[in-house]
Amino acid sequence: MNNERLYQVILGPHISEKANIIAETQNQVVFKVRTDATKLEIKKAVEKLLGVQVQAVNTVLVKGKNKGFGRTPGRRSDFKKAYITLPAGTEVQLADVAE
Repeated sequence: MNNERLYQVILGPHISEKANIIAETQNQVVFKVRTDATKLEIKKAVEKLLGVQVQAVNTVLVKGKNKGFGRTPGRRSDFKKAYITLPAGTEVQLADVAE
């Protein structure tokens, strides 16, 4: 895999209430990733960028919502989330990952 590609796979951390609960209880972190990224690319990118061992990668393709912007109808973009499972006792500072 190309090193340039690994740096482009992770777009940033996904910060939400559910992501914080999962981080505390199940030792997982959530990232927004490119929609064409594979699980193997995501795993290698996290291991290279954060320097941690990854146990598992689960992905979810989130479909964009139809929203109105005033009188103009619009649509939010689709995006992909990756749930990264880390070994017990491993902590990652999400401030280290630029969004």
